[in-house]
Amino acid sequence: MPHHLKLFPPIRPYQNGFLSLDGHEIYYEQSGNPNGKPSVFLHGGPGGGGSEDARRFFNPDIYRIVVFDQRGCGRSKPHALLENNTTWDLVSDIEHLRRKLNINRWLVFGGSWGSTLALAYAQNHPDAVSELVLRGIFLLRDKELKWFYQEGASRVYPEAWSEFIKIIPRVKRRDLMGAYRAIFSAPDEQKRLEAAQAWSRWEAACSSLDFSEKRVVEFSEPKFALAFALIENHYFTNAGFLESETQLLDGVAKIRHIPAVIIQGRYDIVCPPETALELATHWPEASLKICEFSGHSAFEKEITHELINATNKFGLN
Repeated sequence: MPHHLKLFPPIRPYQNGFLSLDGHEIYYEQSGNPNGKPSVFLHGGPGGGGSEDARRFFNPDIYRIVVFDQRGCGRSKPHALLENNTTWDLVSDIEHLRRKLNINRWLVFGGSWGSTLALAYAQNHPDAVSELVLRGIFLLRDKELKWFYQEGASRVYPEAWSEFIKIIPRVKRRDLMGAYRAIFSAPDEQKRLEAAQAWSRWEAACSSLDFSEKRVVEFSEPKFALAFALIENHYFTNAGFLESETQLLDGVAKIRHIPAVIIQGRYDIVCPPETALELATHWPEASLKICEFSGHSAFEKEITHELINATNKFGLN
């Protein structure tokens, strides 16, 4: 059995604070080596928030680790606020944070939605990015959204799918993202919470090859579920606020000089490997690592191994 690199031991931040921008209070923290190689962790969702485990993909002796919670989620405030909350607001936030912390260039690490945001940021600020570590590639195109929220993933996890659609009347199931958006926009707070929990449980059920009841319960926690579901739905029904659905693929030419690793689970149901291959085809200089016995989660053994292997190698630069 192959030896897998494991998460680094938990560490505490040595500094944290808030950025005040556009009516949002954006939480950020720094941990690891204050004089080390700068890195920024971009969490998934959108709306997922950071976690203590986010720091553990980086050797704390080598890296100056920056984690922040994107607008409206995690420790950022106000909770679940959708106003002034777009991809380009988040790209601006990352750049504000880099400048505030007096960082010249940093390694950008993002998985799932974090990979989307990492690509958007790098393409807008290529001179600020030293390397990219990308996992579970998501380009926010219509076919990717329909696969997960209309038909496709539904055939792999039919029991979880039946719970996801149960809250939506049959006559409205031709556009499930739109039907959920109508609930999220309505004044019935209890119905909104029930829908947010159903939305969040669906993603939790599909996020790893090993089904985790604990993860489903965590995703159902009311505060987490509301931010996660409302913000995801807000972004997805607005096509990620991209100029076109091919924007991130078209923009690869701007970042081909940046060293990059693309890490993808073979059996990723949330973000199927087809998308990672498309990105790698546009970006032949990037290294594509397919984890043959893994799904979507960064915490599956193979994927964790490849992520830490990447940060270890880039940490030598």
